[in-house]
This record gives sequence, C-alpha cells and structure tokens, in this order.
Amino acid sequence: MYQDIRNIAIIAHVDHGKTTLVDQMLKQSGTFRENEEVAERVMDSGDLEREKGITISSKNTAVKWGDTKINIVDTPGHADFGGEVERILKMVNGVIILVDAAEGPLPQTKFVLRKSLQLGYEPIVVINKIDRKDARPDDVLNEIFDLFVMLDATNEQLDFPIIYAEGINGIAKHELEDDNEDLKPLFDKIVETIPAPEQDLDASFKMLVSSIDWNDYVGRIAIGRVEQGTIEQGQQIALLNSDGELKEKARATKLFTFNGLKREPVEKAEAGDIFALAGYEKVDIGDTLTDTADMTSIDYPDIDQPTMAMFFRVNDSPFAGLEGEYVTSNQIKDRLMREIRTNVSIKVEQTENPDIYKVSGRGELQLAILTETMRREGYEFAVSRPEVLYKEIDGQRHEPYEEVVVDVHQDYSNRVIDNLQQRKGIMTSMTKEGDNNRLIFKVPSRGLIGFRGEMLTETRGTGIMHQQFDTYDPFAGEIPGRTSGTLISLEKGEVTSYALEGLQDRGTFLVEPGDEVYQGQVVGINNRSDDLVVNVVKKKNLTNHRATQSADAVKIDPAKKMSLEQYIEFIDNDELLEVTPESLRVRKIYLDPNERKRAEKRKEFV
Repeated sequence: MYQDIRNIAIIAHVDHGKTTLVDQMLKQSGTFRENEEVAERVMDSGDLEREKGITISSKNTAVKWGDTKINIVDTPGHADFGGEVERILKMVNGVIILVDAAEGPLPQTKFVLRKSLQLGYEPIVVINKIDRKDARPDDVLNEIFDLFVMLDATNEQLDFPIIYAEGINGIAKHELEDDNEDLKPLFDKIVETIPAPEQDLDASFKMLVSSIDWNDYVGRIAIGRVEQGTIEQGQQIALLNSDGELKEKARATKLFTFNGLKREPVEKAEAGDIFALAGYEKVDIGDTLTDTADMTSIDYPDIDQPTMAMFFRVNDSPFAGLEGEYVTSNQIKDRLMREIRTNVSIKVEQTENPDIYKVSGRGELQLAILTETMRREGYEFAVSRPEVLYKEIDGQRHEPYEEVVVDVHQDYSNRVIDNLQQRKGIMTSMTKEGDNNRLIFKVPSRGLIGFRGEMLTETRGTGIMHQQFDTYDPFAGEIPGRTSGTLISLEKGEVTSYALEGLQDRGTFLVEPGDEVYQGQVVGINNRSDDLVVNVVKKKNLTNHRATQSADAVKIDPAKKMSLEQYIEFIDNDELLEVTPESLRVRKIYLDPNERKRAEKRKEFV
C-alpha cells in the first residue's frame, strides 16, 4: 500500500527558532493529548542541549497532517555540528530553511543552504520571529535571495515559496498582512511543494544509514530512509560499508517507525519512509542495508573534514583518580571510539604515547561539548590547547580560515576591528544597522582561539559573534598568543586567606581559600606577561600575642570563575586543562619548576 509521505529537514543558523517551531508543529498536528504536559524545546532532549539552548545532534520526529505523514528532522544550527546536518540531508526530500526576521542569513545559514542546493532540493523559506521589535522581513528576504544567487541556485530553486512565521506563537502566514492564527499555511505548503519520495516497492530492499542510536535492550539502532523495496521483521539483510564490502549478515530483529516523539514497533517498512532498524552491531553511518539478492551499496556524501584538534590524555596530576570513575587509558580510548561511531565529523588517532589520543573536530565548541559530555559521564582526563590542522597544497602550507560575523555597537567597533586585524583577520564587509555595525571578517581559525572572551570584554558583553569554516588558504604567519602570564602554585596544600591577601596585587586568582592545590597548578592570571611562582598555601605563624579582631578580617577579591569553553580558550601551549566530574584545573605540562626551565631551554636551542 502506497502511503502519502513527506520527508523534510529544518535547517537554520543557531538560535533562529527551529526547535521552537517543531514544538508548535507537534502540538498543532495533534501529536500530544490536550492535557499532556510538554516541555519547551521538547526535541532538545540532552541536558547539555537544554542548558546551552542549542541543538547538538539531529533528531527525528513525525506528524500527521490530514492523510499525509510528515517526517521531520530537527538539525543543529551551530557550524561546529555541521556534520550532523550533512549526514541527514540524504535522508530527506526537501528542506525548510529558517531565517530570523531581524538577524537575517548568517554563516551557518549559508553552509546548510549550499549543501541542500547541491543536492537539488528546492527549499521552503520561512522568515521567523516577525513579531520581534527589530524585525525587518523585507530586507531579510532580499538578503536571502542574494544568498541563493551567490550559491548558484537554479531558476527553479530561486523561485522559492515564502512563509512568514512567529514560531513561538505557532503562527504562519503567506503574507505579512494575513491575520492567520495557526501553522496551517506551513503544513499545506510542505504537502504542496515538497516532493513525495519515490516508492518503488517491487525492487529489492535498500536503505542508507544516516543516523545511529543506542538502546539497552536491542543494542545499536540504524536510522535512515528506505530507498526502495520493503523489509519485514525477521528478514535476513546484508550490511555493506560505503565501499560495498560485506560487514555482516543478520536478521532485522526490530523495526520502528516515528510517530511524534515516540518510536512505534512495526512488522514492515516500505520505501520512502524513515525507519529505525535493530539487529546489526557493526553498523556505522554511511553503511548500506540491502537485500542479499542485490549486494551493491548506496553512495554516501563526503563529510567536510575536521579543521581543529585537541589531545586527550590520561590525567597524571597529583590529584589523579580522586574524583573520576573512569580514569585509565583504555577507558578513555573506548569512550572516544564509541563517539566516532555516531559522530561522523570527529576523528580519533592514537599517538606514539599510548596514554595520549589526538581528537580532531570541526571547531572548539564541538570538542568542548565532547569534553563536557565525557566529564558528566564520570571520565577524568586532561586536554591540551586546541590546534589547527594544516594541509600541504602545491608544496605550500595552508591553514583553515573562517568567516566571522560580529554584530557590535558602533562605539566598540574599532576595538573589535583592531583585535581581529592583530589576529591576521581581513575585513570583507561592514554594514550599519541602527546603532550596531555588522563586521564580516575572514580570519585564520587559530587566530580565533581565545577571541570570543576578549571580544565580550571589549564590548562590555554586548557583542554577538558567529563563525563558519570558509576555506584553506596559505599560512598567515605568526599570531601573538595570550598576553598575560600565570600565577603558579609553589607547593601542594590548602589555599589560605592569609597567603592570598599578600598576593592580591599580583593578579586575579582562579582559586579560593579552602581549595586544594598542587605544585605546578595555575592558580591565577598574572598582571604581567611572564609566569610567576607563588605560595598560596602559606599559613600565618602563630604567636603568643593576641591579635586584634581587625587583623583577622581579611578582604580578598572573589576568584575568577570560568566555564569549560573559556578554560579551553585560556590555556597556553605549555599548559593542560585537568577535567574531572567535579573540578576543572589548569596546570603546567611540567609541574616541577626545574623541568619547566629545562623544557624552555630545549625549545630555545631547537
């Protein structure tokens, strides 16, 4: 039986309202009972996604609109998770590109649009948040059209349908003046313009694995669109890798279809629909599941390569093993290997040292999210400063460059421009929008390490920055690193108020009285550019003289608190970030001051 199906992905820049719009689509299609309690941004199921307010991994859902089943894939909006978008675009037949009515198209909008246009999709453009006070939908529509032209869209793709929306209120309109109060125009437009998948039920079964999930009862679950044929529960199916080589033959133990937020078990899956399938332990993203009568694989699109790497290593500090549950080299390796089976844009390599692994990804945020996820799972380890991945092109060293968009008040524009130019950035555009300037730069990726924190300081926390990998270009030369030195603990012990009081004029501290520290740990930021070893555990000598009360009342400035991402931006090449489920500590690679001096001398003579 042929089923009326539409498969769509919702793509957009971060924070333009994709997940909120999906919430309303689920509600208005009758997916939830009238009295059912539903969380906001219900598709953001992970703790980290809820805390940060961003989507990190692609997720599937499905709604019924009339007699049509609409499979929806909610995708991440941040450039670092672009691999999540690339891998699911082959699973759908069309896309909704969502753009904020005030901010307009941003770097990630350009990235996801380019990928969907290359696949031949004719997107539906939704201009969202038209209820914002600073909304400018007409200008944004012109910017979107210009972007389509710049990306070499065909005439058919340039004739895109437009919907205006207030995602948070569940309203969609064909024209700004319409007084519509629901999402019916959007649903109707999806059914009308997104092509139904080809449903060749007579051919032998084939399915490309676009996503992978895990379930404690059935193990690994392959998710993808059935390209042709049908499959029934218990049927024997071959699993091929992307080169067409056989990985295993097994029976499909469970079949699931998507309905709202639930997976419903079914006996049979048909061509055109998106299904989940259990029974294959060796399955990876990009593999093909096929009938044994036709052992050929389906082409899988190349995923953009990583541009940045960090070294994950076993924690060897004096506090090693005190706070983490998983601390050994093998435990860290197993966890990293598990990550690359579901995260196609991350690579893991073993270095010459068995305790150190090189983990490559799309950017700082992606690597920071992996670090934070492992930390919450009970892992204890140390990470190095991020470094970019160079390429040799025609015998010349090339490095990754990023397109950076900074929205900043005109009073602070010059500071941001100066900072980015010191980091070898080249300004490509500057436009004025009200009191704000939009600056567009092309900057080497390594020049952006640590920039976000400096920019927020320079703009009094008002600057907004977006970045997106652009291209590999010739090496830009040396870029100055961190300008301030550090305060390093002289010995192991408990930090005292007495010691901090005498050192306050030296800089800003990262520790508080009562914290346990060890020799070689970075306990503060020096006011000067060099490192300084200090004793923060010194106790007051006891005498038989009674002290006055005022002498005991010590005033100490509060310690500087940083998030994991800020610490990763802060650390220098000779430092590590010690990550445990309970603590984040910056330390020197060589804890002993004499070893540090020897390492410095070795560097001088190299």
